[in-house]
This record gives sequence, C-alpha cells and structure tokens, in this order.
Amino acid sequence: MIQEAAQLRVPENVASRVEGLGKQVSALADQVKELARVSGIESGPTVTRLEVFHGYIAVFVVAFVVTLLATPLVRRLALSHGIIDRPTEGRKAHRLPVAYLGGVAVFLGIIAGILYSYLATAIPGLMGFHPTRYLVDESFHHIVPFSVLLGLTVIMLVGLLDDVVGIPPRVKLGGQLVAAAALAYDDVGVRVAAGLLLPLGQLLGNERLLYVIQLPFPVPGIGTQVQIDVVYWAGTALIAVFVLGACNASNLIDGLDGLATGVTAIAASGFLFIALTLAMLDDGPRDAQRIILCLSLLGACLGFLPHNFNPATIFLGDCGSLLLGFCSIVIVLTFGDRGFTYLVIAGLVIYALPIVDTILAIIRRRMAGRAISDADDQHLHHMLKRALGVKGAVLTLYGMGAVFAVLGVAMSLFRARVVYVVALVAISFLIVTAVKMARRKALDEQALHYSRAAPTRRREPATVPPGEPPQVY
Repeated sequence: MIQEAAQLRVPENVASRVEGLGKQVSALADQVKELARVSGIESGPTVTRLEVFHGYIAVFVVAFVVTLLATPLVRRLALSHGIIDRPTEGRKAHRLPVAYLGGVAVFLGIIAGILYSYLATAIPGLMGFHPTRYLVDESFHHIVPFSVLLGLTVIMLVGLLDDVVGIPPRVKLGGQLVAAAALAYDDVGVRVAAGLLLPLGQLLGNERLLYVIQLPFPVPGIGTQVQIDVVYWAGTALIAVFVLGACNASNLIDGLDGLATGVTAIAASGFLFIALTLAMLDDGPRDAQRIILCLSLLGACLGFLPHNFNPATIFLGDCGSLLLGFCSIVIVLTFGDRGFTYLVIAGLVIYALPIVDTILAIIRRRMAGRAISDADDQHLHHMLKRALGVKGAVLTLYGMGAVFAVLGVAMSLFRARVVYVVALVAISFLIVTAVKMARRKALDEQALHYSRAAPTRRREPATVPPGEPPQVY
C-alpha cells in the first residue's frame, strides 16, 4: 500500500493551486479578524489576565503604600485622643488596650487608589487600561462612579462616629441605607434583579409583566395599566439587603487580630480574578471599575494587615469593618451588571465565610431565645480560638476563606453542577458543625435529661437449658 501511494503523483498545477488557495484563505482570515476588531464585534480575547493586571497594578501599589504609611499616623491620633478598645469583656481576645480608627487608614488607601485611576484617565502613561469597545466619547474608560465614593465615605463616617462617640444601631443602619440608595441612584447593581426576574417573566409567557402593572380599577388619565420598572425597584431593594448584610457580616467576623482584614484580602483576590476574566473578554463598561475597586481593596487590606495581625497594634473598628463589607458587596453587585446571576452567586460564595458566620449567629441566638443583636462568644473564630489560639484560629479561617474563593472562581469559569454541589456541601457542613459546636453543652444536657427520664429498656438474657447452645439473635 505504501509503495502504491508513493507511486501516485499529484500534478504540479494542482499542487500550486492548492498552495495558492491556502494563502488566500489565510489572508481572508486576517482580514476578517481586522474587520471584527475595527467594527467592535471581535469575539475572542485580545489580552490575557496577566496583561490586564499589569496595566492596572499601579492602583494596587498606591492603595498599599498609602494605607501602610497612614496606619501609624492614625494610630498615634487615636491614642492621643483616647480612642482605644479596652478589653472589658471576656469574649475579647486582647488583654491590653489597642487603638481604634484603623478603618480610616484603610479608607484613605481605597480612596487613593480610586483617585489615582481618575488621574490616569487625564494623564496618559500613568496606567495601562485594557483595550475595550466600551468607551466614553470613544476616548476614555468608564471610571468608578461617584456614587461608590459617596457610599464609601458615608459608611466610613458612620462607623467613625460609632467608634468615637457611639451612636444607636438605627443610625448606623440609616447610614448604610443611604449608601445603598446612592448605589441605586447610579444604577450600580440594580440590574442584578434582572437575572432573577426575567426568567420569571419568560416562564409566565409575558415579559411585559415586569414593566406594566395591571390595576384592578381604572385611574383617570392613566387607565388600568401603570408603567413601572419592576426590575429597577426590585434591584434597589436587593441592593439594600446586600449592603446591610455584607456590612454587618464583616463587622461580626472582626473578632480576632487580622481576621477581617485577611479574609477580605483573600476574597478581594477571588473578585480580582473574575474581574480580570471579564475585562479579558471585554464584558462591558464596568470592567475597569471592577478591577480598580478590587485592586484598591486588596492593596488597602494588605497595607493594613502587618499592623493588624497578631499581636495587633491597631484595630479596624466599626469604621473599617463596615467599610470592608461595603466595598466587597459593591464589587459583587457589579458582577451582575449584565444580568449574569451566576457571577453574583460566585461572588457571594467567595465572600461566604462572613456570610455563613452571620447566618450562624442569627440561628444560634434565635434558638437560645435571645435578640439577634446580642453579642456572644460562639462565633467561628471564638470556637477556633479556644482550640487553636488566636494565630491558629486566624490562619485556619484564612484557609477556609481561600477554599471558598477557589470555589467561587470555579463557579464563574465553569458553571458546572459539580462545583455548585461541592460549594453546597462545604457550606452546609460548616454550618452544621458550627451549630453543633456552639450548642454542644445544651445538646449534652438534653441527652442526659432524656436518658434519666426515659425508662430503662434492657433485654434480660434468656434462660438456656443445660447442654443446649445459646440462641443467637
């Protein structure tokens, strides 16, 4: 067969024609790619995640350096004005007074990173923005909205007032709602509801139900149909729930040296990977905003962590813990800007550790008949601290946070059912184990009580006649 194939000869004119056609196909492919790039419909990624990261890395450096240098100054200011945390409660891990106001340094770092990105849009060369077809006036990238800056400032000031003079919980909640309203006003995260409601409208067979409300009686000048953007208002309510939940979750997990800061830094790394992936694919106008927020948050956390890790010389305070929760949830909300609900779910899984700890606190206190706002020493970090010490507990929770970050990133990349199942099993196992540990004493007492109250049901051995083998049941 080989000899027969070798004896076949292709005419020279046919071979030259095939070679010419190959060159023409290659040239046409290059023309198609160039046309797609110019027209803005290019489908494949033009840059890698690492290339995008290198372009924005200056934001991280600015946030890191500003926070690193500002923290000792803020600490000295707090000590000189007596703004310190005194260990008057048994559930606190430290035994000596420690300065508050660390959140102010973190705020300065985050704001510095964002402002640097503003400056980079005006001065070429300060930062390398990724290539995109979503530009303002075909010249500038979309910068971080002013509403986000306003929300960060409001959250920081509310927490600062609570750290310095103390304010009622309702005032803190009011400040968080103001920050959420600022996001809704600027349409940051509002479209998250679209991913939930649009499938509902499709299921009902009429997507207009999401925008048109049918009144039971006619209204003069309007009739029976009122045009209401249900997606917008549902998204606004969802933003409020997300902001309140994330701020208070971050506040509750801030119980050990470096815990909230490190867990948030790990989550920010997971957020950054998703943001870089979306920018690589040129997902939308918020690509640059997400990357800048992620790098600012990550840089500020890592700049503060050396001062805050055990033994800490300064604490975040409510000012910082609320700020970290707010900034994290803003990033998660921007993942759903195009209605991709699975990306929001992935972001929540990345931030699952503070969320799970908060859910456990609510369950635990309700089961004990106590108010949800009552403090206790049964949080995840408290239980781990009693077994492993402060550093051991913090490092263990860092590992848990890293596992959730990997699961969230995997969910954003693959959307495979197995990833969702693994995340469900991991979160469920953590919740049940923590509840069991927190209620171990109560469960032991309950078992002992029923053991004493229940009649003894012990089987008497049967009488076996001599010489016969015993019966085995």
